Amino acid sequence: MSNAHLTRRTLLGGATAVALGAATGTARAAEVPSIWGEFRRTPFTHPQIPYVGRAGYRAGTRRFPRPRVVADVTDFGAVADGSTDCAPAINRALAAAGRAGGGTVTIPPGTFRIDDVIRVGASNVVLRGAGSGRTTLYATKNLTELIGAYGSRYGGDKSSWSWAGGLIWLAPSARWASLVAAIRSRAWPFEGWTGNRRDEWTTLTAVEPARRGEWTITVADPAPLRAGRLVLLRLADDPAHTLLQHMAGGGPGPAAYSWGDKTKLTSYVPYEWPVRVTRVHGRRVTLERPLPLDVRPEWDPRLTTHETELTGSGVEGLTLRAVETPQSPHLLDKGHNGVVLQCAYDCWVDDVTVRDVDNGFGLVAASACTLRRTRVAGRGSHHPYFCREGSHDNLVEDFTVEERTVPAPAGTQLHGINVEGLSSHNVWSRGDMRMGTFDSHRGLPFANVRTDITVDNDGRHGGDASAGPLFGARFAHWNIRVTNGRAGLMRIDGLAPYSATVGINEVTEFDQRDVPDFTGDLHSRLELYGTTDAVRPRNLYEAQRTLR
Repeated sequence: MSNAHLTRRTLLGGATAVALGAATGTARAAEVPSIWGEFRRTPFTHPQIPYVGRAGYRAGTRRFPRPRVVADVTDFGAVADGSTDCAPAINRALAAAGRAGGGTVTIPPGTFRIDDVIRVGASNVVLRGAGSGRTTLYATKNLTELIGAYGSRYGGDKSSWSWAGGLIWLAPSARWASLVAAIRSRAWPFEGWTGNRRDEWTTLTAVEPARRGEWTITVADPAPLRAGRLVLLRLADDPAHTLLQHMAGGGPGPAAYSWGDKTKLTSYVPYEWPVRVTRVHGRRVTLERPLPLDVRPEWDPRLTTHETELTGSGVEGLTLRAVETPQSPHLLDKGHNGVVLQCAYDCWVDDVTVRDVDNGFGLVAASACTLRRTRVAGRGSHHPYFCREGSHDNLVEDFTVEERTVPAPAGTQLHGINVEGLSSHNVWSRGDMRMGTFDSHRGLPFANVRTDITVDNDGRHGGDASAGPLFGARFAHWNIRVTNGRAGLMRIDGLAPYSATVGINEVTEFDQRDVPDFTGDLHSRLELYGTTDAVRPRNLYEAQRTLR
């Protein structure tokens, strides 16, 4: 019997169903796919499955820090009456915590109106409510009103608030100020680690050739490096675009692809990967995570500086509710956006709900961050989650995208969990998506994992043709339960090079359809197709954590 159209209750209860089925013979027994055994033998260099066992805050640690309480927002004038503008008081409390060298700022139960952006701009500062069901920030204005119109650096009439910025914005204060100044002067910026024009960096040392999956590299000059320092690994492309080919897995298909006219994609290189140094021994430098790509001399590899990062900061235990307005036409969002982490490393969001927002939770040039127990609810969003501008090694777990409460207005679009812009080694784990899709948004994202997710696959992917391929190499979709039986962006063995689709129920193509960007053999894998929650290990990320 086909299981293409299964109820959400059945799929969310899949573990129970499998256990009962083993005894009654009514469900397929748990199975270990052959690809898992292969991966265990070569976890750092497997051709189809990326190593993501150290994704997230502090390499995926289960416990977030609990810094001492240094301020309560009511001590700075915040009032939980739903009508007093409390943004100045909250921001004063956060600034005071920053001046104190860090600490926790608490928000008691109640509804606090905010008429401005809440800014977490200093490291080791935590904004903590009393719980997402008890503390609410009610945001009355959007980012266009608060900062100004934000056009696209690629031209046209698009609003960049459709994929950038948050009403709670975690970013280093200096970086945030430079972004706002550029927007207000209409000099549309790059948004990442090396400044508005990608020129705020200096070379620390050249790097000798190395292979993907290696943890230790050899550098020309170790003097600027020390254990604990955050650096950027910078790889430039060459005229033949062999770096982009490598990100796509290499071989005849990527070699034959037309890279030169993908101007949006080529603007994303050089590739910049933030990573902490863990040990320096002579010229040998050990990194916090294995290399995501080869390091080849034709790509001018080097370790560089970057703009000062935000680290050790978080937002916890609250709901951000935007004033309810109709969703804007596609790409014209005004910026009723949720929570964004930008130029952040080792930061987190926990037990946070956003409601009635244009865009929910954003990772913009953010790396090694964890979003845990997050929820997008209300009238419907453009991007419930977005991951872009070279965001790497992040973990989004125990997340929910609720069904929209009002019909979608004409001309709007729903994406889902987005990844784009050379972003890599990110994980979406244990998700309940009652709408949306796995939005690979072009821009050659590679080596990302979606695992243990139930999804009503009714969204569509976006992405300009000039942004290049939908997928780079090593996307893994593992234990995916599709309630409406739609294949698009779920089963990717016919689309994504060197990919793995493992443990997905039977699906068929309808609505938005895609063709592969690369010709020839994609070297993709499909295992345990037509099963529901039968694959073991059930969660690819959790299983990789045990292989450390």
